[in-house]
Amino acid sequence: MENGLWEVLGSKGLLKKHEFIRILVQCLYSLGFKNSASCLEFESKILYKTADSEFLEKQVLSGNWDSCVQVLDRIFDNSMDDTRNTALYLVFKQCLLEYLKRGDVSLALNVLRKQAPLLRMGKEKIHRLACDIVYSKEMESGEVDNCLVLDLRRKLLVELEKLIPLPIVIPERRLEHLVETAVMDQIDTCMYHNSWDAVSLYKDHCCGRDQIPSETVQILVAHKNEVWFVQFSNSGKYLATASSDCTAIIWKVLDDNKVELKHTLESHQNPVSFVSWSPDDTKLLTCGNAEVLKLWDVDTGVLRHTFGNNNTGFTVSSCAWFPDSTRLVCGSSDPERGIVMWDTDGNEIKAWRGTRIPKVVDLAVTPDGESMITVFSDKEIRILNLETKVERVISEEQPITSLSISGDGKFFIVNLSCQEIHLWDLAGEWKQPLKFSGHRQSKYVIRSCFGGLDSSFIASGSEDSQVYIWNLKNTKPLEVLSGHSMTVNCVSWNPKNPRMLASASDDQTIRIWGPGKPNKPEN
Repeated sequence: MENGLWEVLGSKGLLKKHEFIRILVQCLYSLGFKNSASCLEFESKILYKTADSEFLEKQVLSGNWDSCVQVLDRIFDNSMDDTRNTALYLVFKQCLLEYLKRGDVSLALNVLRKQAPLLRMGKEKIHRLACDIVYSKEMESGEVDNCLVLDLRRKLLVELEKLIPLPIVIPERRLEHLVETAVMDQIDTCMYHNSWDAVSLYKDHCCGRDQIPSETVQILVAHKNEVWFVQFSNSGKYLATASSDCTAIIWKVLDDNKVELKHTLESHQNPVSFVSWSPDDTKLLTCGNAEVLKLWDVDTGVLRHTFGNNNTGFTVSSCAWFPDSTRLVCGSSDPERGIVMWDTDGNEIKAWRGTRIPKVVDLAVTPDGESMITVFSDKEIRILNLETKVERVISEEQPITSLSISGDGKFFIVNLSCQEIHLWDLAGEWKQPLKFSGHRQSKYVIRSCFGGLDSSFIASGSEDSQVYIWNLKNTKPLEVLSGHSMTVNCVSWNPKNPRMLASASDDQTIRIWGPGKPNKPEN
């Protein structure tokens, strides 16, 4: 048939040749290669724009509204079509606006009287249309701005093209959309994808293990006993570690992704098992199951405040910051102490105490500060919306040891003593969690974290002295990293460097992991 209407392309015979060429022409025009596009149209005898779409464009840009209505009636042959009525509504709105802008009130009223019945519009809709135009920002100035009018006509044309059915008009940048969709499909099936870089179109996309942290690049040995906690700062420029040697250490991340000791924080009388960075990275909280909460200045390493004291029994098991970096919340392993919100000067703002508050195992605040997630010793997870006071309760069947929130605040994971990590959505749309397994956990507190590009991965410590990494698309481990000689208690993924991971172990060391060797491509 003429112009190869029935010819097909591709090994599967699924691509219509004339559509493919037409989309190519559109792409050339959109990229600014007008001569090339015109040559391809001439040689193939396939035009990017149909006669109706080209005619409509001319009439809209020249303001011939009667002709616009005629061509739309031809395109939409059904007068009861809602899409047709929407298109006509947009045309009439632009027509009325221009008449009123020029002061032609009588012409505007005539359009309302004659054309409104075509849209099957009631008086209320007509009144609303008139009000929308009169009070629109385009009506603010009394003078007619021809550039503004032309700009509004172009915007109208874009809106009309979205309504006109295929194949009269091709969706904007169609070839780019198709290629990008194909690339995204390949990325979605790539278990190792972990980069913001543009991907090559010359070959099918497939990453290897060199995209994720899987090789030890540095071993830190400053602690004198088991290391129980590790966490990168929000900017990724610092790392904090906590140890059973009763100290915490602030490390500085260098440009070559190595780290060096910045401050050793010495004030606790008992093991330190938890740290929390303020969102602005200027302050650090430290605490432990038998310890009070302390606030440190990151720049100087000076102790700024101690919340309570050991004599009063106010010991803190976990803590978290609110987005303003001036308020914090902590949970106590003592049920009578409950959960307390403080300011950085030590003033109590709010408290949750009483028989409803069992022992707090872990807690976190969402990045937007709207919700607080708390893990209790009775296998419960409570999600409290701090604005609406609405609380949602999730009950797990096994004891929970730790909690971690994704960077976007939409998901959280909990480690269970049954050797599983459960992934839940914060919105509460899931009835069951996603379950990740393969690591070892039965006796100790093991902590996991989100990490990588768009929090696409989960990493966790393990009692078998290894670090486990999962892609969220697969519940079985993607990588198992060996190096530690004893239980790995905690891991932290650098939030600004998707190829940098830290792990803390009972072997008294912290390992920094970097990109692996590209010798294990994805299957």
